[in-house]
Amino acid sequence: MTAMPPQASTLNLRPLMFETFVCTVAVMSFVALIGPVARTLGLAPWQAGMTVTVGGIAWMLMARVWGIASDRLGRRRVLLSGLAGFAVTYALLCAFMALALNISMSALPAFIGIVALRGLAGGFYAAVPACSAALVADHVSADKRASAMAGLGAASAVGMVVGPSFAGLLAMLGLALPLLLTCLLPLLAFAVLWRWLPDSQRVSERKGPALAIGDRRLRRSLTLGFIAMVCVTVAQMTVGFFALDRLQLPPADAARVAGIALTSVGVALICAQMLVRKLNWAPLRLIGVGGLVSALGFGSVCFAVAPWMLYASCFVAAAGMGWVFPAVSALNANAVEADEQGAAAGSLVAVHGLGMISGPLLGTLLHQVDSRAPYVLVAALLLFGVAWTVLPRKGATA
Repeated sequence: MTAMPPQASTLNLRPLMFETFVCTVAVMSFVALIGPVARTLGLAPWQAGMTVTVGGIAWMLMARVWGIASDRLGRRRVLLSGLAGFAVTYALLCAFMALALNISMSALPAFIGIVALRGLAGGFYAAVPACSAALVADHVSADKRASAMAGLGAASAVGMVVGPSFAGLLAMLGLALPLLLTCLLPLLAFAVLWRWLPDSQRVSERKGPALAIGDRRLRRSLTLGFIAMVCVTVAQMTVGFFALDRLQLPPADAARVAGIALTSVGVALICAQMLVRKLNWAPLRLIGVGGLVSALGFGSVCFAVAPWMLYASCFVAAAGMGWVFPAVSALNANAVEADEQGAAAGSLVAVHGLGMISGPLLGTLLHQVDSRAPYVLVAALLLFGVAWTVLPRKGATA
C-alpha cells in the first residue's frame, strides 16, 4: 500500500487540467483532419491510419521511460521536458502538413514526413499523462485520488468534444488554417505549466531497478486499464460500421449518426467524471458500479434498431467508463510507494497505448463476423475485468 503523500491535497489541479484540455484539443484536431489531408495529398486510407497508429506505438513505448525518469529527476523537470518536445514536434508536424498541402507534395515524401513527426510527437507526449498522474499521486491523499484523476479526465473529455468541432469549423476556410492554429496550443500549455506548475524535489534515490511492469501489485490496475481501453477503442472504431450495416443507413447518414454518437460519448465522460469529483467514492466501488453500467450500455448496442437507441447506449457505456478510468488510475497509484509513482503511472499509460493499438483491429475483425459481435465481446470483457478486480479484494481498502 502506498505511503501518504507528504503534501496531501495541496496541488492546484487547474494548470494540469488546462494543459490536458489544450493538448487533447490539439491531438483530436489532428485525428479529425488527417483523413481530409490524406485524401488531398493522395495517401491511401491505410497510410492515414498508420499516421495515427505510429503515434500510439511511440506513446506506448515511451510512457514508462518518462515515468521512471520523473521518479528520479522530479515531476516538473520531466513533464516540462516532454511537453516542450511535444510542442516543438507537433508544431513541425502541422507546419509540414500545411507545406505539403500548399506545394502539392507527392504522396511518398508526405507520408514519410507525417509518420516520422507524428511518431516523435507521440513519444514526447507520453510524458504528459504519466507525469501528471504521478504528480497527482504525490500531492493528493489516497482517498481523494480518484476525484483528482476524474478532474483530469473531464478536462480530456472536453478536449475530445471541442477538438474535432474546432478543427471542422476552421477547415471550412481551408485545411491549412486549423493546422497552423492548433500547432500553437501545446506551446500555450507549456507556458502555463512553466509559470504555475509547482517545483518538485527528486522523489527517488533508489539505485536498483525500477518498478517492473509485471509487478504483482499492479496486476489488477494494469489488466483492467488494458481491458477498458480495448473496450473504448473497439466501440469507437466500429460505431460507424454499425450504423452502416446494422441500422442500414447510407454512408452520409451513417457518418452523421456516428459523429453524434461519439459526441454523446464525450458529453457522458464529462458528466460522469464531474460526478466522480462530487461522490468521493473508493476506487473499487467506482469500478464495480461504473463497470456494470458501462457493460450494460455496450450490451444494449446490440438491440439498437434506430439512431436514438445507439446514442442512448453509447451515452450509458461512456458514463460508466467515466467512473472506471479515474478509479483505475487511483487504484494503480494506491498500490505502490511514493518513489514508484512515476513508473506505475507510466506502466498504466503504456497498457492504455497497447489497448489503443489492438482495439481497432480487434473490433474491425469481429465486425466482419457480425455487427453486434464487437459489443458482445466488450461487454463480456468488461464484466470479467470488473469481477476479477473487485471480487477477490472486496473488503480491501484501495
